[in-house]
Amino acid sequence: MKGYAADFLRYLRAERNASEHTVEAYSSDILEFITRVKGGEESFNDWGGVDRDDAKIFLLRLHEAGDGKRSMQRKLSAMRSFFRYLVRSELLKENPFLRLPPIKADQPLPLVMSINQIDRLTAAVDEFWRQALAAGIPKSEESAAFSAARDLAMIEVIYSGGLRISEAVGLNYGDLDLIGGVVKVRGKGKKERLAVLGRPAERALRAYLKLRAGLGAGRAPGAPVFLNQAGERLTPRSFQRNLKNYLLTAGLPPDLTPHKLRHSFATHLLDAGADLRSVQEMLGHENLSTTQIYTHVSAERMKEVYKEAHPRAK
Repeated sequence: MKGYAADFLRYLRAERNASEHTVEAYSSDILEFITRVKGGEESFNDWGGVDRDDAKIFLLRLHEAGDGKRSMQRKLSAMRSFFRYLVRSELLKENPFLRLPPIKADQPLPLVMSINQIDRLTAAVDEFWRQALAAGIPKSEESAAFSAARDLAMIEVIYSGGLRISEAVGLNYGDLDLIGGVVKVRGKGKKERLAVLGRPAERALRAYLKLRAGLGAGRAPGAPVFLNQAGERLTPRSFQRNLKNYLLTAGLPPDLTPHKLRHSFATHLLDAGADLRSVQEMLGHENLSTTQIYTHVSAERMKEVYKEAHPRAK
């Protein structure tokens, strides 16, 4: 990226505290616009000459490429943000992406786990490492015990507080308040919030931290909480790989991801009568509309129970 596009990406990092993932997504969308509408010149910087016809051509090209509705929505939103920046920079008088026809995409209901499935998942952690130890896979009994305690604590913390996987692996020792039963979480845009630790999460975390201390891991405020066997911060990919093993051991669907634990956290709270605003704050959602999808999940589950149990349902 060069010129105004590069300036915009720097603005996202410095002023908006955007994550690298977000910056890369914006960069990719802007580059796709250049490729599909302006001939793919990497040095393109004539943004002042982009008009509404160019915006319409971009939308047409996305249709022709077979992009899904949600993908097109995201790309158009990225371009609107970029051109909003250009208008503020006084390069353009108006945003050419503002008056495009809206794209209404069906929002799929998030997949959630039942409480029984979560119980089976947590029980499978120790079982998997017991079987792995018998098969001679871990280097030692201590190594197996450490991995089991760490991953159980991860699962319990994610489900207890509704954390994203990136938020869980990003926890530092100074973020923990086990006496208060909360952890400080850094979410999207580096926004901070407090997540609650239920008793199972607190017990699992204390058990893991005891083993972690036994290995000589540091307790400095900036030291990562969840470590791999080399003493480095655990990566999301490593945990996801381990989770697939636990799902297989528990006989659960393999498409259940760490994010499904977050979905389940929100849905189970609403099922139990929690108010939507509180769930929004606990999830760290900026807009209430993002949280409202979980009310539809709860309603669908209620209908399923009704159909199975009520004598006049059928």
